[in-house]
Amino acid sequence: MMGYGYGMMAFGWILMLIPLALIGLIIYAAIRLANSGIRKNEEKYGETNRALELLNQKFANGEISEEEYKRKKDLLRQ
Repeated sequence: MMGYGYGMMAFGWILMLIPLALIGLIIYAAIRLANSGIRKNEEKYGETNRALELLNQKFANGEISEEEYKRKKDLLRQ
């Protein structure tokens, strides 16, 4: 009978590991989803920031007027 108790103890450890593994998978999935959303935002707004940088350079170099600069800047921020 004593040997039977040790087997049940090992089974108990396995039962405790299953919820821990599930919690770990949930945390991993949440982090992956959050990071993919961040990357999408960086791709979306990265292009706008680059365009705004180019617009600022053109205005600083005198290639475009102030009215044109403001109009294009408003378009980029929409």
